[in-house]
Amino acid sequence: MVEKLIAFSLRNRFLVLLFATGIFIYGIYSVNTSKIDAIPDLSENQVIVFTEWMGRSPQIIEDQVTYPLVTNLQGIPQVKYVRASSMFGMSFIYLIFDDNTDIYWARSRVLERLNSIGNVLPAGVVPSMGPDGTGVGHVLWYKLDAPGMDLGEQRALQDWYIKFALQNVPGVSEIASFGGFQKQYQIAVDPNKLSYYKLKVSDIMTAVNANNNEAGGRKFEMSDIGYIIKTTGYLQSVEQIENIAVRTANSIPVRVKDVATVQMAGESRLGIFDYNGEGEAVGGIVVLRYGENADQMIQRVKEKMKEVSKGLPDGVKFNIVYDRGELIEESISSIKHTLIEEMIVVSLIVIIFLFHWRSAVSIIIQIPVTIAASFIILNLFDISSNIMSLTGIALAIGVIVDNGIIMAENSYKHLAHRQAELNADQEGGQYVQ
Repeated sequence: MVEKLIAFSLRNRFLVLLFATGIFIYGIYSVNTSKIDAIPDLSENQVIVFTEWMGRSPQIIEDQVTYPLVTNLQGIPQVKYVRASSMFGMSFIYLIFDDNTDIYWARSRVLERLNSIGNVLPAGVVPSMGPDGTGVGHVLWYKLDAPGMDLGEQRALQDWYIKFALQNVPGVSEIASFGGFQKQYQIAVDPNKLSYYKLKVSDIMTAVNANNNEAGGRKFEMSDIGYIIKTTGYLQSVEQIENIAVRTANSIPVRVKDVATVQMAGESRLGIFDYNGEGEAVGGIVVLRYGENADQMIQRVKEKMKEVSKGLPDGVKFNIVYDRGELIEESISSIKHTLIEEMIVVSLIVIIFLFHWRSAVSIIIQIPVTIAASFIILNLFDISSNIMSLTGIALAIGVIVDNGIIMAENSYKHLAHRQAELNADQEGGQYVQ
């Protein structure tokens, strides 16, 4: 079979060269369209369901949130198993699907089941799905360099401006904010004053909720002019909250500030983000969407950061803490250098030992064609160009080179023997004559 293939190739050299050229062109296209990342994605095919019920103990979360959700989410098609974790105020459920399951099909099945759960959860508890990212999707970390700006203002800038801008970049699954303080109005109730005015905490909550609302009116026409009537009732300052009337005692209103202290403060935190021991910092984590090209997404995020920087306050700028793009560039640069070095070494070896430049050229041509063909296979199996795959290609180059040298040397030896036999036959024929 091999002999027939070699004979066919020798008789049809133009077809062989045309086929090799087509493979090389298609391989170049595959190289340009290949998904590039530094770390291979070996994470499981999973969908995360997150539920928040702050202030409750892990046991309450387990009994009233996690267990009902796990029992209702079991039985979804193509689910291998369901894992769950309960902690203070939060519940996490991990649904592990078969490896060949489409992630967005799986997410739609989970969402469909969540919508049909009904009233099995406590009032006000709403489960939600996590981002469509993978376990190795944290491709870019950044922090804000904002001298003179407090942590609360930095976090507000991150949550209400930067996050929304970067979230729209194609390939980004989520911008996870970290560090700083999330501003909130806090009402610290004095129990002694509550008892004096015969009030309950629920009365304070009801009064605040009732006064933090807007009511729509209607269109009012007067003198052929239409006026839109509405009320503006959202609370906008500490003073407005303090002046809310909770009840009336002897025609005198009891206001919130009479029984409690209102202040603007930060939400309770379970940890902080410190950068190089220089103090707390505020920033975000860019999470890669499932199946996206990490290298292209990182470049798009950096370009978007340049646009976002124009709208930042004076002195505020981005400081990239972790960038997987650098590791990706080093991986690609490594295989390029390996390819060039091995082509040079092979050429020198063949020329020195065989003194035959055509043999060297044939081996040099084999290397890029074979590498281009390997990227075609990678794309067909949806394998990204990462450290593992590129290292495998770099190691395979050595096998290709060794094979080319051996075949060239073997062919050269057989041709030399055959030429010697032909010369001997010619000399013998002349001697007989």
